[in-house]
Amino acid sequence: QVQLVESGGGVVQPGGSLRLSCAASGIIFSINTMGWYRQAPGKQRELVATITSGGSITHVDSVKGRFTISRDNAKNTVYLQMNSLKPEDTAVYYCNAEIRRFTLASWDDYWGQGTQVTVSS
Repeated sequence: QVQLVESGGGVVQPGGSLRLSCAASGIIFSINTMGWYRQAPGKQRELVATITSGGSITHVDSVKGRFTISRDNAKNTVYLQMNSLKPEDTAVYYCNAEIRRFTLASWDDYWGQGTQVTVSS
């Protein structure tokens, strides 16, 4: 099986910073795109940022200039550095990865369990 385990969430004051990590483990042949999504109370899950295996990055407009996604392919880990946090960034943050478990297997989507980020004074 494949597991995505997130860490780094917590409570921070407006203007503060947090760094989220997500490590993929298990039987993994290859990982394509990795990303971060978030879901605030009463709202739909939304994309925050993605990064491909080659390093191509996208960020949603609301976090551009404040959040930075990166990955360590050797560790099967993706990170989200979050700076200048705002109360509206409060949400459960989920890691996502497109993984091929074997050489000729299909690409499947995997999700982490989520980590709470709360921005409050």
